[in-house]
Amino acid sequence: MTAPSAFADRLVAWQKTAGRHGLPWQGTRDPYRIWLSEIMLQQTQVTTVIPYYARFLARFPDIAALAAAPLEEVIALWAGLGYYARARNLHRCAREVVAVHAGKFPETASALAALPGIGRSTAAAIAAFAFGERAAILDGNVKRVLCRHFAIEGFPGQAAIHAALWDLAESLLPARDIAAYTQGLMDLGATLCTRSRPDCAACPLATSCIALAEGRQTELPARRPRPAIPVRRATFVLISDGARLLLERRPPSGIWGGLLVPPEGEPGAVLARLGLAAEQEPEPLAPLRHAFTHFRLTLEPVLCRVTVGTACREAGTEWVRIADIAGAGVPAPVQKLVRRLAEARA
Repeated sequence: MTAPSAFADRLVAWQKTAGRHGLPWQGTRDPYRIWLSEIMLQQTQVTTVIPYYARFLARFPDIAALAAAPLEEVIALWAGLGYYARARNLHRCAREVVAVHAGKFPETASALAALPGIGRSTAAAIAAFAFGERAAILDGNVKRVLCRHFAIEGFPGQAAIHAALWDLAESLLPARDIAAYTQGLMDLGATLCTRSRPDCAACPLATSCIALAEGRQTELPARRPRPAIPVRRATFVLISDGARLLLERRPPSGIWGGLLVPPEGEPGAVLARLGLAAEQEPEPLAPLRHAFTHFRLTLEPVLCRVTVGTACREAGTEWVRIADIAGAGVPAPVQKLVRRLAEARA
């Protein structure tokens, strides 16, 4: 087995010469910017995050600005990035940092982990990059690197294996260069030790990687035992007067929490609930399938045309111009439905 010091030394040397150095959130010790990037990067690709990160900083340049904003505005800026609980926790965390910590992030991983939306690994990354704390990270990329390099058997999400990986991650921490080491682990998993087609020839740890030596890169880490994925269906009622679409704001928690979506349900019942009348028979549109982490959703849209200028005073509803949907805090699948609607009208 590779000595911890050799593992860390090779990784740090590689990161300094071949790792990523030009990302927008690098080159700063500002915990606000580091925290924002780490939350956005949870289960999301760097290329997807970069424009969202820039827009967030332009609108919320510091923790006080984010804490003072209404949740609806934060959700609207987050729309399309997915995993919307992150946005709600981001807002909660900002308010807690301002209210409880006088606008300053705690400087230890253990204290950071107590804040909303910041788990153990994310807290360690923030502490390492912002404050130089010697703390271990263990996100999905790091689990893959460790499972392959040390030939860790079994699914990493199992409690015993997960705990063993944490122990291993802690044991590998270097005495210095913690920021470069932490970034190196992230870079290695994201650019070389990828889920498929790992670039072992360029890996700084190749000479001691057990998976490479045994030809088991595709086997490790073991995949999650997969139960049957449930499939759900939902009818979305697209109520339009030609230029606008009537949307309802979702409850704060649950799927698409806090976002605007079309009313859901049987079209006649939805129109009756909202006190509206359609000009003609509802028109079924082509279904749209969308995959969530734990289930598959088939959206079955139905277009209901109403008279131009129709008002709806139902609490929680908003008329939004179809041309403005993309910036209105609407989830990506609904934006796709609306684009179809616009194309059908063209």
